[in-house]
Amino acid sequence: MLKTNNSSKYTNIEDIFSSRGRTKIIKLLALRDELNISKIVELSRLNHLSVKNHLIFFKEIDFVQEKKFGRIRIYRFKTENLKAKALKNLIEYWEYDNGL
Repeated sequence: MLKTNNSSKYTNIEDIFSSRGRTKIIKLLALRDELNISKIVELSRLNHLSVKNHLIFFKEIDFVQEKKFGRIRIYRFKTENLKAKALKNLIEYWEYDNGL
């Protein structure tokens, strides 16, 4: 049940973790304040198009915010969204508990 009308209330958690690439991206954004797409590509080792498509998904469900500075786009976890904030907290706890 995926309705992407700028609301995360209809998104299943399975959609968030539906691919390893999507999980890598959301983890990167949760653990770092802001990243541009080039840095996400570099750190995730995914291709540019794949990262771009995953970021579009996360923007549609309101988990990621995009800031534009001319041609540069910066992405950050949208902690104003309670579900996004809960996921960010889970990832941070999980990773820091593992000593990362």
